[in-house]
Amino acid sequence: MKNRKQIYKFVISILLIWFFGHIMYITIDGLTKNEKTADIAVILGNKVNEDGTLSERLEKRLQCGLRLFQNGQVKKIIVSGGLGKEGFYEGNKMKAYLIKKNVPDSLVIIDNFGNNTLATVHNTIKLKDSLNFESIIVVSQYFHLTRTKMLFRKQGLKNISSASPEYFEFRDFYSLFREFVAYYVE
Repeated sequence: MKNRKQIYKFVISILLIWFFGHIMYITIDGLTKNEKTADIAVILGNKVNEDGTLSERLEKRLQCGLRLFQNGQVKKIIVSGGLGKEGFYEGNKMKAYLIKKNVPDSLVIIDNFGNNTLATVHNTIKLKDSLNFESIIVVSQYFHLTRTKMLFRKQGLKNISSASPEYFEFRDFYSLFREFVAYYVE
């Protein structure tokens, strides 16, 4: 009986170390500033409000991607998202935002079928030849970047970096847990 308790404690300790180590890695990786250049930025979508305005989280992602473009770190931008329950295509709204900020229409590519991270990765890879890119900067919340880069690497893209907006919410704690699970499921 005593050995069984020790084994349980040991296994639980290992699982907790693994979990918190992974969370720490996700956080450090996602918050590390990116000074690299790439052919394109891929900005992952998020909620569009019922009135058609961008959620603050999505607007912060777009501002982050816009800075990359304005700093000359990327030449083109892919905006990827799906049709939200609010009735708006995230990609269309994201492109409209960037055009209002003086990004030329021809340099913003819409993916309105990026309903989830894996779909965004697959859809971006399908554009690789037509857009002639070899490197990307993924833009999303910090906790989302490690898994997204891993998914791109699984599809054969090697030159991937990331950037995240300085935007934090209470729900990030839940999102970190979700990302831990999703990293090993996908």
